[in-house]
Amino acid sequence: MSPPRVVAVVGATATGKTAVAERLARALDAEIVCADSRQVFAELEIGTGRPTPAERAAWPHHLFGALPLGQPPSAGWYARAAGEAMAGIHGRGRAALLVGGSGLYLRAAQQGLAATPPHDPAVRARLRAELASAGPEALHARLAAVDPAGAARLQPRDRQRVSRALEVLEATGHPLAWWHDRTPGPRATSRWNVIEIRIAPEALRSRIAARTTAMFDQGLAEETRGLLAAGLGDALRALRAIGYEEADALLAGALDRAAAERRVNERTAQLAKRQRTWFRHQIEAVRLDADGIDPDRVAAMALAALDAPAGRG
Repeated sequence: MSPPRVVAVVGATATGKTAVAERLARALDAEIVCADSRQVFAELEIGTGRPTPAERAAWPHHLFGALPLGQPPSAGWYARAAGEAMAGIHGRGRAALLVGGSGLYLRAAQQGLAATPPHDPAVRARLRAELASAGPEALHARLAAVDPAGAARLQPRDRQRVSRALEVLEATGHPLAWWHDRTPGPRATSRWNVIEIRIAPEALRSRIAARTTAMFDQGLAEETRGLLAAGLGDALRALRAIGYEEADALLAGALDRAAAERRVNERTAQLAKRQRTWFRHQIEAVRLDADGIDPDRVAAMALAALDAPAGRG
């Protein structure tokens, strides 16, 4: 008996992964699993571009909206959650189809749970006090002095991750990368195929701009206003989610809509560049160029690649 199948549809943001995955899921009789670090939050709907409620109701979807805003979406959490979701799907005799742009989530799903560094409540409390008094940039500078590689991977204003990186280093004597390197090897119980959807940068910028306008038209600012009214402002701002941060500034009068859209487009293009680089260097995949091709044809190309000898896992 062949091992259960996992197909992952990955790629930079705005490449049309969701539309392709919806079609592939039906062709493969697969259930869809979120592999996006923003779409897992229950409260973030419009600004994350996740499948609509109607789409999620029409076909089995897993882990979309699985976390409350404010809970850290760690790779360790995702490894457990995705493993449980895939086991359930395979138990029903179906394939699992992961879709998203988070390379770390994909790696966690493939390789399993990383070694988890312990938490030190005393160190954490002290760092929180220092964070409140000195600010995240000061802690980031301290991290850069003792773990420059780790600091380079983090935004100076990312309060949560900077303080966690310092906590791990101070509590264990090892940086986070040391712990991540102790991730086990790939799960041998599943047959994996990875499809990367690619679109040329210039065409992708046009798609990003159109999607940004659509999100604001659909009520991104109103969704953000509701999150702030619900007392979720601190959690939302800590996440620094593209789109929501600009909508927050729009509501505060710091940006007008045109400036907010420009900033979203710039940040999204930067994210897409990082994602393209990561997928190019970190994973083996069948890479499909989808410039100017509708989702039906891209899905057909993916199916053909999966059926080809080189596409078999």
